[in-house]
Formats: sequence, structure tokens, C-alpha cells
Amino acid sequence: MSSQKSSLLPAIIDVEASGFGKGSYPIEVGVIRSDGKSYCSLIKPAASWTNWDAEAEAVHGVSRSKLLECGQDIKTVAERLNRQLAGTTVYSDAWGQDYAWLSLLFEEAGLTMEFRIESLSALLSEAQKVVWHATRARVEQMLGLQRHRASSDARILQMTYHWSISSCSTSAHHAAIGAV
Repeated sequence: MSSQKSSLLPAIIDVEASGFGKGSYPIEVGVIRSDGKSYCSLIKPAASWTNWDAEAEAVHGVSRSKLLECGQDIKTVAERLNRQLAGTTVYSDAWGQDYAWLSLLFEEAGLTMEFRIESLSALLSEAQKVVWHATRARVEQMLGLQRHRASSDARILQMTYHWSISSCSTSAHHAAIGAV
């Protein structure tokens, strides 16, 4: 792998949903690409998507009425994701859920996903996994993002990945010079 390629940050995707289990569907998708460009959209539910969980709404803060008023058409969101991400791999910290919700989105849109979704944990070294939670807490504090939304969460994950590498490099350097 070239050094230029390895210095890129991974593209991150995050999905907010109507609930936490069976019958839930995507209500918002946020992406931060490797180049730092982002895309985020609320998703207008399909007529058959009726399940709504008040506990999920309390977490993401998006009401069903807001989705109906401000959400983008399912096919529009799927097309934009394909344009933004075609041929790339994006990473998710909740791969199983996000993959299921995105598959439902693309199935409803009648389109094929033109990108791959993988688990973010597959990219993390053991050292990164050790510092992940503390690093994420520092990133959340540093960014000061107050909402639990797809674009905010994707940005936090990408920055946590970046800073966890830096944290591991600093720790290894300190250990090498006997400063730990």
C-alpha cells in the first residue's frame, strides 16, 4: 500500500433509524468521505414504513412529522449516496444495523448499492481499540457537537479514528524513549 493511500482517513457512514429493532427503517444518513466532504439527509419514510419508537426519537431528536415535512425522497437519497460513494468502501461502527437499514433504503428505491459497507472495527489495531473510548470522549468534547445525528456521529467516528492513530503513535514513541 502506498504511503499516500495509507494516510487517508476512512470514509464513514452513520444511519439514524425509527427504532432499534424489527420494523425499524432509516430516517437519516450521514457520510464523511476520505477527502473530508460530507453528505447528510433526512429520509422521508415510505408509506409502508410506519413503525415509530419514541425512545429512538428521544436519542436522535427527529420527529416523524419532521421527516414527512423535511425528509428527502428515498430514491433521491439512494442516488446521491451512489454518486458520492460509487466504488468505495465506507465504514460503520454499527455495521449490522446500518447495513440492514441501507439495504432497506436501496431495496425501496429499486436501486443497487454501488459502494461497500464494512465494520470500522476491521480497520482498528489492537492499540487503537484500547484507546478508542477515551479518544472518542476527547473528540466529542473537542468538537462540541451537541446532537446525536448521523452527520455528527460520522464526523466523530472519523476524527476518533484519526486521533486514535496519533494516540497510539505517541504512546509507542514515549515507550521507545522510556517516557511511559
